Amino acid sequence: MLDYPAIAASAEIIRRGSFEAAAAALHVTPSAISQRIRVLEERMGTVLIDRGPPVAATAQGLRLAAHLDQVRLLESGLALPPSDRPVLRLAVNADSLASWAMPALAAAPGLLDLTIDDQDHALDWLRNGMVVAALTSDSRPVTGCDSQRLGILRYRATASPGFLARHFPDGVTADSLARAPSLSFNAKDALQTRWAKALTGARLSLPMHRIPTAHGFAEAARLGIGWGMNPEPIVREDIAAGRLIDLAPGLPLDVPLYWQFSRITAPALAPLTDAIRKAAKAALLP
Repeated sequence: MLDYPAIAASAEIIRRGSFEAAAAALHVTPSAISQRIRVLEERMGTVLIDRGPPVAATAQGLRLAAHLDQVRLLESGLALPPSDRPVLRLAVNADSLASWAMPALAAAPGLLDLTIDDQDHALDWLRNGMVVAALTSDSRPVTGCDSQRLGILRYRATASPGFLARHFPDGVTADSLARAPSLSFNAKDALQTRWAKALTGARLSLPMHRIPTAHGFAEAARLGIGWGMNPEPIVREDIAAGRLIDLAPGLPLDVPLYWQFSRITAPALAPLTDAIRKAAKAALLP
């Protein structure tokens, strides 16, 4: 039998980042929280919380917290007190969050805890049992999950007029791309490399700026810091106004998106799933 009060203490530490904040949320003392975690770790035979600093969850700690979230989500139809509202851990790619998905999250039947990860890697969080749903580019459903196709998020290779004049005076070629600064969201972001290969036929080693925020990424392109693949919904007006130039209008990069979610919690997630599908239908290409 799992010790759910102790798991709840562990989940609060993970969510709030400290034993003291978790104790305040649960209306107990920090020493009581520490005792619960110590006993739970002894029973589980593994470390659940890395005391840090900073305090962080281990992989097993994240799985236990996700299990508690699922239990609370399954119970969400009951008359639960606010302290027992389910926490919805979702894996979402930053570009979707910035361009179309945020309004849909208002329909979430609980408190949101978002993990931001590349659409090509978000499924790993669902596969490892650390989230209950994910926006992903992979159509293959994880065991125990359903997969629903949402549509295509189109990306455009964009740069400012000044950047284009400085770095691509003779056109966008393999040689100029190998020298012009590109933008990259993080180490998992392969969109620029994929597009460059589609354009030139070569896998290039691109010089890059690391800009780990979707709106900052687009702003960096507007300011002439680098060129990058921006979601069409974010830069459509910039292209129309001439603030950004589409480097190859005939060569967009289309990324299919799918909503994958735990089958056992599907009824409780239905309001969010419906909202995601409606928002995607309005914003994405079919």
